[in-house]
Amino acid sequence: MSVPDYQSFMYPLLKYAEDGAVHKTSQAYEDLALDMELSEEDKSELLPSGAQNVYKNRIGWASTYLKKAGLIMSEKRGFFQITDIGKKVLSSSIDKIDNSYLKQFDSFNDFQNREASSDVQSAVSASEQTPDEAIEAAVTEMNNSLASDLLEKLKDNSPAFFEKAVVELILGMGYGGSRKEAGKIVGKSSDGGIDGIIKEDKLGLDVIYIQAKRWEGVVSRPEIQKFVGALQGQRARKGIFITTSRFSKEAEDYAVNIDTKVILIDGSRLADLMIEHNLGVTPVQTYTIKKLDTDYFIEE
Repeated sequence: MSVPDYQSFMYPLLKYAEDGAVHKTSQAYEDLALDMELSEEDKSELLPSGAQNVYKNRIGWASTYLKKAGLIMSEKRGFFQITDIGKKVLSSSIDKIDNSYLKQFDSFNDFQNREASSDVQSAVSASEQTPDEAIEAAVTEMNNSLASDLLEKLKDNSPAFFEKAVVELILGMGYGGSRKEAGKIVGKSSDGGIDGIIKEDKLGLDVIYIQAKRWEGVVSRPEIQKFVGALQGQRARKGIFITTSRFSKEAEDYAVNIDTKVILIDGSRLADLMIEHNLGVTPVQTYTIKKLDTDYFIEE
């Protein structure tokens, strides 16, 4: 099964705390995952940012919403227990809790009114995503659109510009040090399939050869074989083949199974790397997400 949405964890979490004991949140994650029969694959699923497991994020937000409604409480970070209101809810013979159910509690409504405008809050309440997931999904959607625009711009410019941009990207990723010392653009017809050369480290103990090709169709195995041949002609051990297109399965399999280390970067990965390393893009807005510093409120 897939990981249930965060509202589906509300009732099981409250039921988990029914005994009135103080429970450790980290243990609740594991116990609820077991009770709801989540597979190891389900448990290993991460948010797009890779910052947290999806199921833990959803249980965490279920906990937050139950706290805001007054059904559970947390007097110490990482622990929680049921309240009298929560016990009363369970005694009412319900078998489901969601945002709509929690709206009967004034403290929950106050929380939602503070959290966002009515239009935004309605969208979040109706969604199966947690706020974290909604933010990351929006960022992913915007980056996908930006990635498409980046690839179009790269295709519109000259091959020489593309080769230069690729070398700058590799430098931006931390290879070789300064632009003057580390990267060299070959860019001539007699280059033997090599478009750029870059030092792998600041001392130049090894070099990486680059082929950068703007492509419309699928890059097939013979193209990779030609690149490997060019590397062997330079007695090179490492190379990167970068394209605005994509690679065939045969090309990918070939690159994996040869002795020469060849990394294939397709258009999708190329655009992602450019965004990640701020090449050809400009940051427009930065949002800082903060959490409560519970240590600050400890009196000595």
